[in-house]
Amino acid sequence: MDAIFTSGIFMSFFIALLLFTKKNKALTDRILAVWIVLIGIHLLSYYLYHLGFWEKYPHMVGITAPFPLIHGPMLYLYTLYSLRNDSSLRLVDYWHFAPFMLGYLSMFEFFFFYSAAEKRMVDHGEVDDFALSTTIMLIGFIVSGLSYSILAYRLTWRHKRKVDDNFSFEEGINLDWLRYCIYGIGIIFFTATIIIILREGLGVEFSFNADFIFYTLIILFIFYIGYFGIRHQDMFTHNTDAKVVKGDVSLQQKYRKSGLTDEALQTGHHKLLSFMNNQKPYLDPKLTLGDLAGNLDMSANQLSQIINQREAVNFHDFVNRFRVDEFIRRATQNDSFSLLAHALDSGFNSKSSFNSIFKKHKGVTPSQFLKSGIMSENEEKMGH
Repeated sequence: MDAIFTSGIFMSFFIALLLFTKKNKALTDRILAVWIVLIGIHLLSYYLYHLGFWEKYPHMVGITAPFPLIHGPMLYLYTLYSLRNDSSLRLVDYWHFAPFMLGYLSMFEFFFFYSAAEKRMVDHGEVDDFALSTTIMLIGFIVSGLSYSILAYRLTWRHKRKVDDNFSFEEGINLDWLRYCIYGIGIIFFTATIIIILREGLGVEFSFNADFIFYTLIILFIFYIGYFGIRHQDMFTHNTDAKVVKGDVSLQQKYRKSGLTDEALQTGHHKLLSFMNNQKPYLDPKLTLGDLAGNLDMSANQLSQIINQREAVNFHDFVNRFRVDEFIRRATQNDSFSLLAHALDSGFNSKSSFNSIFKKHKGVTPSQFLKSGIMSENEEKMGH
């Protein structure tokens, strides 16, 4: 266990150092760096407690007691500003740290007016002067952790909808890794909630130190951040690729003022399909809703309405359906090139996105599709 803790603590401060020394740091880099430092301090504090340092140095008792209240807000703000272009926090954002600060204010007397002997007694449970504030902080931790995890997930879900409504690709704007972070933090908070309810609420006595479960999950989360940073180097180095879907491309007033009649929808739909089949704009791997709307002399809002209502899909799925069919045509007519070559020629810009999109549309992998009889059946439907 000692090796796990020391590795997690070292990794925390090492990742934070890389982020603090990163050139052209974005606001999200600073938020993540501060958060990782706080996690490292939290882990270090508990590890010192585990080693018995609080018994030797009782003035260390409770120094990180309110720390669990900081992780939810940090997760939310990191997620929020991963989707925005702001260079600094707004004043309203600092209110998220109010419970954290109130936690320390509630312990002011303990920190500055209790003797070492009295602090030992509180730590051993011989004095319950802070039982109420401790209970409030535990409840606050549960509510904060689960609530902020849900709010952060909702932000990424809205972002995913914006991406699918406006882009035919995901590279550079896909935030799946962030959703995985949110899942991980959500699992940590949920696990801690179960342990707190069982131990503090129901009086269950574990045969082992249940806190190790919570802190081990935190360390695994740190390892994931480190792994992601090494695998995707843009976390630790400057990257100029756009990762943010700006608010001006979202269709927040969707179709309210489009003014499209049923006849106009039908005409626009016919014009769209004709352009897609004849001009093949989907061969551009960076095709966006705005690009296609400009070619059709429509507004992005009108084009989105036509696709959503006439095709019953979003822009991302609509365009990639044509790319999948284009790949099938090319692979059928010429087997001298690799599947990836055909995919890139069909408008896909990576092997991973091609495989996932193809399986989503056809239910099988590209190689399985071409080896099976599904291909011939679909070719007949396509008019071959």
